[in-house]
Amino acid sequence: MLPPELSLLVTRTAADPLTWARHVRFDPRQRHWARLPAPPDVDLWVLTWLRDQTTELHDHGDSAAVVVVLQGELREVRVDRLGTTTVRTLTVGKNYSVPVGDRHDITQVKGVPAVSVHGYSPPLTSMTYWRQTGAGLVPDRTVVSDAEELVRG
Repeated sequence: MLPPELSLLVTRTAADPLTWARHVRFDPRQRHWARLPAPPDVDLWVLTWLRDQTTELHDHGDSAAVVVVLQGELREVRVDRLGTTTVRTLTVGKNYSVPVGDRHDITQVKGVPAVSVHGYSPPLTSMTYWRQTGAGLVPDRTVVSDAEELVRG
């Protein structure tokens, strides 16, 4: 699925609480996630976040991603290949794209618990986690598995 179509699908899913609301649970030990119905060329997930729950800096392998926040706020940190960091707040109702190859970390940092819908196309098959060093970003580990294990991150 092309990024504009993925964006539309994630936005429509986010606008339909009958699709995701029954999956909303908050767990103080880790983010909660649930797979949602999706076409075969897409992974769709609802994730819930309590304060300081994070994804760690990662990419999505060969998949593009779109995130829509349904409740609360999330902070996204993106780090380019040279180690330059960009920070932005992900707010309710907007749709945020993560192109193939981008590295980012999402954290819930303030306010009410957050809920978000994430779409990936093609479906997730790997994620590489990164760490910053004086020489720039270096891969820390790569997870190759089914999508459920990847979202757990």
